[in-house]
Amino acid sequence: MTANTSANASATRLLVLGGTEFVGRATAEAGLARGWDVTVLNRGTKPAPEGVRALVGDRTAPGGLAALEGGEWDLVVDTWPRGPRAVRDAAEALKERAGRYVYVSTCSVYTWPRPAGTGTEAPLVEGDPDAEERDYPRDKRSAELAVARAFGEDRALFARAGLILGPHENIGRLPWWLLRMRRGGEVLAPGPRELPLAYIDARDLAAWLLDAGTAGRSGAFDLVSPSGHTTMGEFLETCRAVTGSDAVLRWATPEQVEAAGIAPWTELPVWCPPGEMHGAMHTADVTATLEAGLRCRPVAETVADTWAWLSGEAGGTLPPWTNPKAAVGLDAEKEAAALAALGEREG
Repeated sequence: MTANTSANASATRLLVLGGTEFVGRATAEAGLARGWDVTVLNRGTKPAPEGVRALVGDRTAPGGLAALEGGEWDLVVDTWPRGPRAVRDAAEALKERAGRYVYVSTCSVYTWPRPAGTGTEAPLVEGDPDAEERDYPRDKRSAELAVARAFGEDRALFARAGLILGPHENIGRLPWWLLRMRRGGEVLAPGPRELPLAYIDARDLAAWLLDAGTAGRSGAFDLVSPSGHTTMGEFLETCRAVTGSDAVLRWATPEQVEAAGIAPWTELPVWCPPGEMHGAMHTADVTATLEAGLRCRPVAETVADTWAWLSGEAGGTLPPWTNPKAAVGLDAEKEAAALAALGEREG
């Protein structure tokens, strides 16, 4: 295997398995911006970033990796979210033809609830690299094990991402808040305002993947900002500001949200009430990741750039490729009822 793993090489060869949506797209674009030789492999159903070498293949079908035959790469980045066998097969096929395999995993691989303030030492769910598709946490952990088996511990890097936001988001958490602010009127704002949040911009994640991969890092890292990189209050105020909305934030306590039967995280994206859920989702210890070079841009930049994409390229609506299994957002009638109940209490 002749892959050039020098971090200073002007023609670093990057293979992104995926490369057309969200994190995969951000990674391909980051590689292009560095002047790298970027190849993407996907089913070809969505346009790839201009400038990449686009290969077509369905990883779940027999012969789906045939387009990769004969190629060699310095770095592979894989964002596969489902059954681990697709990752297993790719890692096995590339282990002699790639320098390092970076798998975008998830903080969901930790057993629930993850203890507040913990890092990668937190307990993990069980995994099996040869398993059929089961559930998201076990599928991601199984994929990690598949990569480790093929590439060994010294050439496998796992980026356990937390909440990911930014342009091209394909779940719709930040887009939902932006479109809700654009609609205006009274907006149910889940408190407390000073509640600390942790997330990562997909572009900051992509930059770290490439930096860490070319630096020869291996093992597991949690990829999310420090807790309190922003707060719920700053997040929602920024969403209102960038949309130019006249929306009025009506702050509700966690108890009032619960009384209204509104689900955290899904119906009110990003938000978790203080306690066990918030501790698991928004308080990870990312000291090691920061020491390994993670840099997180200000929330205002993430929100403004997402709004520019959403109101421009995405046409001002939730994208049609939003993941139907992870539908987010609060029904307007349910929000109105909760706001009316707040008004009665205040009255």
